Amino acid sequence: MAEKVRIKDIAEKSGVSVGTVDRVLHNRPNVSKTAREKVEKVLNEINYQPNMYASALAYNKSYTFYCIIPEHDSEAYWEEIEDGTAKACETRRDFHINVEIMYFKRYDTRSFSQIAKECLEKNPDGVIVVPSETQVTKHFCEIMHERSIPFILLDSYIPDLNPLTFFGQDSFCSGVFAAKMLMLIAGHDKEIMLMKQVKNGKVASRQQENREQGFRHYMSEHFPKVKITELDIPAEESKLGYGKKLEAFFSTHPNIRNCITLGSKAYIVGEFLLKTNRRNIQIMGYDMVEKNAQCLRKGSVSFLIAQHAYMQGYNCVDSLFKAIVLNKKVDPTNYMPIELLTKENVDFYRRTQL
Repeated sequence: MAEKVRIKDIAEKSGVSVGTVDRVLHNRPNVSKTAREKVEKVLNEINYQPNMYASALAYNKSYTFYCIIPEHDSEAYWEEIEDGTAKACETRRDFHINVEIMYFKRYDTRSFSQIAKECLEKNPDGVIVVPSETQVTKHFCEIMHERSIPFILLDSYIPDLNPLTFFGQDSFCSGVFAAKMLMLIAGHDKEIMLMKQVKNGKVASRQQENREQGFRHYMSEHFPKVKITELDIPAEESKLGYGKKLEAFFSTHPNIRNCITLGSKAYIVGEFLLKTNRRNIQIMGYDMVEKNAQCLRKGSVSFLIAQHAYMQGYNCVDSLFKAIVLNKKVDPTNYMPIELLTKENVDFYRRTQL
């Protein structure tokens, strides 16, 4: 019943004008303390719940959010993030929500800093950002705090930056989970391979670093005698270069049967294993990108851990919408499900399900 109460009814009960009630409801100035108290007393009595959606529509303002993510190939995890943000814009199109995607170069702090600067120059209403190196990300976030620009951290969580919220997996727990699943099939192995795609000795993200911590924590506690042999693949390596490195690796490590990568490119190894007809070796990895899925179906990838990237992109935009347009509170931390895909269930995984 409270939602059907008109402003005119509240004004009559309060003994003030309709204009005064409207200013109180929208927290506008030029209302005396006495009048405000009268209106608020009536609102409490009737348990008034404002229709925030109607108010936002009536305000008729447009909003532009910026999403800062790494440059990427097609059919990648990040492409699904973009698709999710686009879907959120479509869903909220009546509220004039727009999202602009901005790209920085992985492993390049200068690129991130430049994109962050360009973003700030555009006076964004809100920002979704995938963290780069901690210090440059912290500097960017401090400026957004100073300017009261709400921002969301995506993919990698750095609580000290005090974002509006975070969307992504609990990467440490994800690494523990990956180790558990791998050792279901590699429990009798004496040696496994950990493949990393690196530049200057560093992996692409803080998230992968945290996954590795979780992975090694589980292995040290439960399989301390299993040797973890690393294979670093340079990020800028050509496909021919991948093949040479992998051929050399498996030729000098003939007893390795199970491998893992904590990133989204298990197919680098998976495609090589299929091409060279090494049917007794598998790799486990992350993300249901199509090249990974093809290797999973053909047996060179054992498992994939899904992150629901589409859902992450959608929910980031939707959270900015709720916080900025509707003035609602949002949960400060949102961990994504950790789901395991095999060749038996991969075709039932719905990438665009919310």
